[in-house]
Amino acid sequence: MKHFYSFLVLLLSLCANAGAQGWPANYKGVMLQAFYWDSYSDTQWTNLESQADELSQYFDLIWVPQSGNCNKTSMQMGYAPIWWFNHKSAFGTEDQLRSMIKAYKDKGTGVIEDVVINHRNGNHNWCDFPEETWKEQTMHWSLADICQNDDGGNTKQNGYDVSGAMDTGDDFRGCRDLDHTSDNVRKNVKLYLRFLKEELGYTGFRYDMVKGFAAKYIGEYNASAQPTYSVGEYWDGDPAKLKSWLDGTKVDGKIQSAAFDFALKYYIKDALGSGQWNRLDGDCPAKDPAYSRYAVTFVDNHDTDRDNNRLAANYIAANAYIMAMPGTPCVFLTHWKQYKTQLKKLILARKAAGISNQSAILKSERHGNGYIVIVRGEKGNVLLALGTPDSYDVNGYKLAVEGDGYKYYVADNVDISAVQAIADEEPQTFTPPAFCTIDKDERCAFFEAPSFWTGTVSCWQWDQKANYTGGSWPGADCQYVGTTKAGNKVYKWSWNKQTKPANNPNAGIIFNCDNGSKKTADLEFVNGGYYDYYSGAKPKGIVTTPTGIKKVHGSQNVDGWYTIGGVKTNKPTHKGVYIHNGKKVVVN
Repeated sequence: MKHFYSFLVLLLSLCANAGAQGWPANYKGVMLQAFYWDSYSDTQWTNLESQADELSQYFDLIWVPQSGNCNKTSMQMGYAPIWWFNHKSAFGTEDQLRSMIKAYKDKGTGVIEDVVINHRNGNHNWCDFPEETWKEQTMHWSLADICQNDDGGNTKQNGYDVSGAMDTGDDFRGCRDLDHTSDNVRKNVKLYLRFLKEELGYTGFRYDMVKGFAAKYIGEYNASAQPTYSVGEYWDGDPAKLKSWLDGTKVDGKIQSAAFDFALKYYIKDALGSGQWNRLDGDCPAKDPAYSRYAVTFVDNHDTDRDNNRLAANYIAANAYIMAMPGTPCVFLTHWKQYKTQLKKLILARKAAGISNQSAILKSERHGNGYIVIVRGEKGNVLLALGTPDSYDVNGYKLAVEGDGYKYYVADNVDISAVQAIADEEPQTFTPPAFCTIDKDERCAFFEAPSFWTGTVSCWQWDQKANYTGGSWPGADCQYVGTTKAGNKVYKWSWNKQTKPANNPNAGIIFNCDNGSKKTADLEFVNGGYYDYYSGAKPKGIVTTPTGIKKVHGSQNVDGWYTIGGVKTNKPTHKGVYIHNGKKVVVN
């Protein structure tokens, strides 16, 4: 009996491995990228675990950052890995990580590890990779495991006689490029992947920077590790290159990994960000029946969100689009936080219609100032209207979800009771920080910068009559006024003339950083508006002019310092407006 049981376990294992091919066929799941750059609070393992009940109702996969120890437990996103078997990170302890993974697995949701094997950092110096042991197997490393043209071939200038082969992909200057032609490197990588899957319990892998080494090695690694889910970050908008990379992972004629559909991401950016609707006609893996199984679609991620690759507007309409399309949608955490209710409905509507990563596109075309998509689901079709298209036929469809810039319909026979059961949330009121103040007749605006904006913050403000920030990009420098409880710096732009300009129509404002290389969308200017990086077209709050300070009578002591709200304080050390000896004072 014992021998029969062992045989049965082996048989089931072989069957499971035979089906593991980089990404399941006809997959109907949705993934969440549970981090953004510097999301050290939101992505704490304990914080993610506390949301397992909610997130597991909508997401089948949770993608988290590289969790290995990088010799720092703060301000380290994990993309300069050092330790492979030690998983104490800026996001929590290894025990907390294991607990989080188990909590989701128990609810049927898998956790995807960000696997960084293109490059690696030394423990104490340039390349002293630590020796680590797991299951009585020890990883050993030498200079022969580093690409000989690492750092542009300047390794000898650093005092190291690197003897590995030439890099099979792009050079990465931040760390040592591992030589994947090395038998030793490949043996160590395979052991590492086994550890992630068998020891920590990860369901699958997101491979970082796969442009850095040949695609065939991903095929070899996955054929060994047999993950159910694997997706590569081949950062290129050329659909032919994306498909070529997918083909390059083949083992025995079968693709071994999915890829993020960067081509579709850039089509979305141009169509919804700039009104170039015809861009959605373009070819991409998600729209190709031969590759859609292996397309992971997305609007933005932690990298594209930090620069001009970012979609600057219409986030929710863009998410509605990937929720209607074949491929596996991956929702960005900042979008989830901003549009949680609508995204819940969109995910449930997609699942109710039975849209999968291999669903057929029946229509995909521009209509006036918008776009129409019809996709066949297992339980009924989905019709998505983006923008403001010309009249279109909704006969046989009912509206499931709608929002700014989109309407998501499903066939009349589709049961959307779960969608309808989600109540619309009450609008959240926002109160700007107390240190945000304005003077009478002052023309100004406030901006809460994201943590990855580290340079000078500038403002570009205009209307149909004039530009009020110098007329030369990137505009006028803003003044730092305080820091939020979350640790983000807040800046103020103020019109520096004595005469306040008239409120002319078509007024807009842009905040930017690093000489304009990082910027917000074109925002509607509202005087006293409080904006942040993820604001929609309008500010998230308004700072109002104080009503003034009442004159103090009698024997009350008016000496010393007071806040604008009338609370006595010590001599201020922070910038702002105060009352000193009965007079309003601006502290710079």
